[in-house]
Amino acid sequence: MAKKKDKDKNRPQREKRKPVNDVCPFCASGKAPDYKNWVALERFVSERRKIWSRARSGVCAKHQRALSREIKRARHLALLPFSQTPY
Repeated sequence: MAKKKDKDKNRPQREKRKPVNDVCPFCASGKAPDYKNWVALERFVSERRKIWSRARSGVCAKHQRALSREIKRARHLALLPFSQTPY
C-alpha cells in the first residue's frame, strides 16, 4: 500500500478575513435598508456592481438579506445600475 502523505501539516494556515465593522451599521443606527436611499446602498456594492458578502460589508445576517433585496429593488427601478457603465 502507498504511504499516506501529510500535506496539510506543512501547509501554512490561511488567515480568516475579519469583517470591516464589528457592529452592523443598520443595527447601530436602528434603520433598515431602503431602496429609496440609493446613496447608502452604493456602499455595499463593488465597482463592478456586485453585492458584497457579509464578511466584506460587516452586516448581520438579517440585514444582509434585507440589503440584497433592497439593492435588487433599486436596480429594477433604475436607481442603481445592474452592471458597470461601458466607456
